[in-house]
Amino acid sequence: MKETRRRTGVTSVLLAGAVSVALVTSGCSSLKGAGGLGGGADTINVLMVNNPQMVDIQKLTDEGFTKQTGIKVNYTSLPENDVRDKISQELSSQSGLYDVSTISNYEVPFYAKAGWLAPLSNYVAADTGFDQSDIFPGMTKSLTAADGKLYAEPFYGESSFLMYRKDVLAAKGLTMPAKPTWQQVADIAAKVDNSVPGMRGICLRGEVGWGQVFAPLTTVVNTFGGTWFDKDWNAHVNSAEFTQATNFYIDLVRKHGEAGAPQAGFTECLNNLQQGKVAMWYDATSAAGSLEQKGTPSAGKIGYVAAPVVKTASSGWLYTWAWAIEKASKKKDAAWKFISWASSKDYEKLVGEKLGWTNVPAGKRNSTYSIPQYLQASAAFAKPTQAAILAADPANPGVQPRPTVGIQFVDIPEFSDLGTKVSQYISTAIAGQMSVKTALDKGQNLANKVAKSYRSQ
Repeated sequence: MKETRRRTGVTSVLLAGAVSVALVTSGCSSLKGAGGLGGGADTINVLMVNNPQMVDIQKLTDEGFTKQTGIKVNYTSLPENDVRDKISQELSSQSGLYDVSTISNYEVPFYAKAGWLAPLSNYVAADTGFDQSDIFPGMTKSLTAADGKLYAEPFYGESSFLMYRKDVLAAKGLTMPAKPTWQQVADIAAKVDNSVPGMRGICLRGEVGWGQVFAPLTTVVNTFGGTWFDKDWNAHVNSAEFTQATNFYIDLVRKHGEAGAPQAGFTECLNNLQQGKVAMWYDATSAAGSLEQKGTPSAGKIGYVAAPVVKTASSGWLYTWAWAIEKASKKKDAAWKFISWASSKDYEKLVGEKLGWTNVPAGKRNSTYSIPQYLQASAAFAKPTQAAILAADPANPGVQPRPTVGIQFVDIPEFSDLGTKVSQYISTAIAGQMSVKTALDKGQNLANKVAKSYRSQ
């Protein structure tokens, strides 16, 4: 079935208010005070999320990039929710303060349409060493706007899968199916809950944010047969299927989930599984490298299987943190040199050799999955990750036609605001302070307002 991509303006994704900024420098470049970031003609400023892969690149920039090109890099690193706000403010103002920003495949289409990003297609065509054909086609497509131009390059890509402690399940005589259903996962969570002192059955995100709790929860909604909107832009947030999926998710995390679930996001769940505080975790495939790092308590103990399903054949999402150049940047050539390095085969090799092969920012290049050292170090999760990414279908993530693409999000500008507002109700329900019905009824009212504007077009 062919899907259409209907979009509107971008003003609804702009969030007011200042964001506290944690500034991290790389190389010999310096940061200047309240006036902004320092740097001359040989310096670029990069604004990025503070995920583990971004921590790694800060360690390697001096040796791997600055010494080779003479270009220094100032990094500004922020938590996910904060960085989204900061990036939308920066790009909408076109101040030119930051040359490069990390954005995702969610933002690319409407940021490009707004004229906030510099197209990369000409740079790619001229850079024979970058090898765009090696990037997963789905990634390239998701970072290409309606005008046919490429606007970002993936740093790493991900889908989602279920991670579990093999030894804990084995001790209970349990076998994890290669393609589990959500009911099977819930049954296992109940059986392993507290089987090891202090270890809960599963970790599921509960933190407020469209990219936090609603990343995994929307995939659960999809496979239970629900959807945010049908093909005619009718909201279905309080439908029977959406309600069933949400009740299941909240019931599972409340009965057998991690401590502090309403505040738990990706980082908290990662720490919980690493430290043996939970037996399972459903989340991003990109987490596996951190779980398998040498010296980590979880290394060698984790199994990886496909995202759990109910009514759909698969349920993994498709996502990438990618590098984009701000349209107002006066250092676009230098910015492209940075991007072509940070997303290159050579950078992956540098990470493997200097920091360990499980640290490679994978999930974007076909060639990564033929590197012997990477496959050996990442044997537990490399192929499950690749399979999950290739199986993801943003055009058909559920059981019914959709008005636009997206698996763990609805690819319209308004979703960042809508999803975040509804997530506040969901997090409150996880905390036991609001019923699921009330949460979804409130969400339906908000979704109806968004849907109305699209039905009138």
